Amino acid sequence: MARKPRIHYPGALYHVMVRGNNKETVLLDDLQKNKYLSILARYKKMFDFKLYAFCIMDNHAHLLVEVNETPLSSIMQRIQQVYTQWYNYTFDRTGHVFQQRYKALLCDKDSYLLQLVKYIHYNPARSDLAKGINYPWSSHRYYSAEQIDTLVDTTFVLNMFSPDTKKAIVQYSQYLKQKPENKDYEDTVEVPEMIQNTEHEKLEQEDTLSFDDLIELVCRNEGISKELIINKDKTQKVSNTRKAIIILSDKYCSISNIKLAEHLNLAPSMTSRIKAKRFKQTAKVEDIIKRFERGSSITEA
Repeated sequence: MARKPRIHYPGALYHVMVRGNNKETVLLDDLQKNKYLSILARYKKMFDFKLYAFCIMDNHAHLLVEVNETPLSSIMQRIQQVYTQWYNYTFDRTGHVFQQRYKALLCDKDSYLLQLVKYIHYNPARSDLAKGINYPWSSHRYYSAEQIDTLVDTTFVLNMFSPDTKKAIVQYSQYLKQKPENKDYEDTVEVPEMIQNTEHEKLEQEDTLSFDDLIELVCRNEGISKELIINKDKTQKVSNTRKAIIILSDKYCSISNIKLAEHLNLAPSMTSRIKAKRFKQTAKVEDIIKRFERGSSITEA
């Protein structure tokens, strides 16, 4: 029986589905799929969540995530936002990349974990892709070889088959072969009973950040302390970063000039003038903005 829905608790397991806006192919080629996985890996390390399975298709993706202390909404907002920034910058476009709300279904780990792993790994087969279950952009390959990788948490799932890794891999492969003969696998597989978490029915649009998140992301990219930004440090690097944050807030956050000024301990007229570019916008400020919109850090630039 599935768990009762809760807003958030450590150990909650979610089947997450993200889709390109208007079903567009926003994860089309190796470059795009690799970028999405690299962003996923970055925030997995940062927020200490478990990733039991994934499948990155051309216009959508499935993730099987177990959260720790950080709520799923915070994790997914970061992943979707950073990919959106990179995608728009790379392809010289603006606007939404993903549908405004992703789907997140809360599942009972004890009862349905194996079924969900199988369901996700069969996604390419259900789409009649040539390589089927051996599709290269799913986590199936992590379960099919004796290799340790920090992206996918295979140990818990394989131990459900056997504590011996070699035997577990064999039994996992046998389990995946037990699919219905009916070609329409999605209609005949025992899809887990899942409960929609009401919190995630009201997810933020992925192209909108909270102002606190914006400051945190930009400061991390530039390798400076958030406190320096809000305490009016006047060194050139901090000043440039503060200006970049103000300019970026106009594009990515829903925050008034008054609230913005309160957060940064500045006069509202100052934030207005920076947004209106009445101050000279130096190349260094532009570089900070570009790094943020690429989803890269100062060490990567």
